[in-house]
Amino acid sequence: MQFSIAFQTNKPLAAYGALAAQAEAYGFDAVSVYNDLLYQPAWLPLLEVARATERVEIGPAAVNPFTCHPLNIAGNIALIDEASNGRAYLGLTRGAWLDYVGIEPARPARAMREAIECVRALLARSTEPYSGEIFSLAGGDTLRWNILRADIPMLLGAWGQTTMRECLPYVSEIKLGGTANPAIVRRTRAFLDDACLAIGRDPRTIGIVVGAVSLADDDGAAARLRIKREIALYLPVIAALDDTLQIEPERLEQIKTFAAQYDFESAARLISDDLLDKLAFAGTPDQIAAQVRTLFDAGASRVEFGTPHGFSEEEGMKLLGERVLYALR
Repeated sequence: MQFSIAFQTNKPLAAYGALAAQAEAYGFDAVSVYNDLLYQPAWLPLLEVARATERVEIGPAAVNPFTCHPLNIAGNIALIDEASNGRAYLGLTRGAWLDYVGIEPARPARAMREAIECVRALLARSTEPYSGEIFSLAGGDTLRWNILRADIPMLLGAWGQTTMRECLPYVSEIKLGGTANPAIVRRTRAFLDDACLAIGRDPRTIGIVVGAVSLADDDGAAARLRIKREIALYLPVIAALDDTLQIEPERLEQIKTFAAQYDFESAARLISDDLLDKLAFAGTPDQIAAQVRTLFDAGASRVEFGTPHGFSEEEGMKLLGERVLYALR
């Protein structure tokens, strides 16, 4: 069982180091930084995290190769790995909200595989040409400084089996973002086991990371009500990816309508407690610990607690670290 904390990049730059140091002190195994469109790029916050920590793994969760070219991804993650003395991981994903910048990847699964292959070649400082259908490297040159590690671990943020299969030879973890649903973890674990065996890979060498928004508080009812408002915005996106949620079409349309109108109070009233437990970590520390146990039982190898963590980030992290992790370990 591994545990990580993830931070949204909407804070003063100086805040990330102190938060990461707090997470490390509580015993978290990793600190992730989101790289969502229109928020701060993850790289400088990760540098602050690297400087303030000594043990935890750190990385972006996750970068897409359509707004950040594989050349820039490779260079940035190499520097974060150097700053952290070899503790970096690289999270890659297709990315959401790309329509804001007029990007609609035609072949995302193939593009993700090629992006990973380009990054690997650059980190290895290979001068061989790479001729892909979407991304390419002319060869004859490569990154012009000494790279600490060529084999930085890679995480793939994906729900689609086609993308998972394409990238399976290169990644060490698959992240299911925006869910706390044991059913989708079991399905993904079964798929990965079969897909690994098909290419001669030991299924035990690839883990599943489950990440979702989290809010811990001793007032469990208040925490759950607050988080329902948080998940109303992205529930329609996850519902389209996870058919095990089994939301009635009429209810889902109502939630979409209210969310589009920024009427999150009305949307929250349509989210049942059972549905909430499949989309977020929310409630008292004991309630959250019980949720997390079901995910590890289903086949998850790491659980990532996403923003906002609590009614205040510091207090939420304290409850997650001192009580949830303690109860589970």
